[in-house]
Amino acid sequence: MTALTRLGLAGALVVGLAVAASAQVVVATGGVVRLLDRLTGTVADYDLAPGQLQVEGRLTLRLDECRYPVDSPLSDAFAHVTILDSGLTDPVFHGWMVASSPALSALDHPRYDVWVLRCDVPDTLDSTKPASGSGG
Repeated sequence: MTALTRLGLAGALVVGLAVAASAQVVVATGGVVRLLDRLTGTVADYDLAPGQLQVEGRLTLRLDECRYPVDSPLSDAFAHVTILDSGLTDPVFHGWMVASSPALSALDHPRYDVWVLRCDVPDTLDSTKPASGSGG
């Protein structure tokens, strides 16, 4: 990736976060983070509460905060994530990830890909969850 491409992606991320910050947002009670192990092809989704740790292989994932727009709760989550690698002292990622644009701010790791899928929203707003109870 060229320096110009990186600059463009960084600029797009700043603009995206500025737009998200200017709209009213809700801080969620948690969020869903997806991890892909490129070596084994294993994909795992983790529903994490803020501050909760999830260990997978060499990585430790921590969801610091997840936010979503109040007027469109299922559209564009953004989350602050910290990712540690057991072989290193400093985090391999510490920053905001945007669910609708995972490549804008991605983990740069030779084995793993990690991205945010969505924030947890109240059941009354999430039409993707099956309704409770049985009809009939």
